[in-house]
Parts: sequence; structure tokens; C-alpha cells
Amino acid sequence: MFPFTEQKNGNDLVVREFDADVDPHELVWHRDRENRTVQVWNDSDWQFQFENELPIDLKKNVYFTIPKGVYHRVIKGTTNLKVAITKHF
Repeated sequence: MFPFTEQKNGNDLVVREFDADVDPHELVWHRDRENRTVQVWNDSDWQFQFENELPIDLKKNVYFTIPKGVYHRVIKGTTNLKVAITKHF
């Protein structure tokens, strides 16, 4: 069970929504098996953090890349968060 809902749009694009009520303990540090590009679809007070770096604010239209194998996490806010993720295989 994941801490988000997900809609797949093709083989490499997914839209994920994190609910404001998610338990923050479910938002664990992890790494992915492929490079990813993320676009934030709504204004929120959530944050994103790479290991050993300061968090960045997740605001509408923010784009960033997550390299394969790099530890990262999202930090819970008080609103819902919706992002589009393109997976680069």
C-alpha cells in the first residue's frame, strides 16, 4: 500500500496525489530504479528533499529531476499534493 493514489497515463507518465490526511510516517526515504522528472500540478505547502540537502517547496509548475538510485523523500504539508512523474527508462 502506497501513501498516494496513482493514475497511469501511458508507460512512462503517472499522476500521483498525496492526501493531506496521510500519516507522515508513511513518507519514507527511498530511491527509484529509473531517472524521473517531476512537475508539481498544484500549490501546496509540501516539500521535497534529497539526502544531505535542504528541502525545496513544492509549488505549482515546479519541475525537478530525481536521478536513479538517489535517496529522497516528500515532507507532508497541510493540503493535498498532486504531481506528474515521467519515468525515464
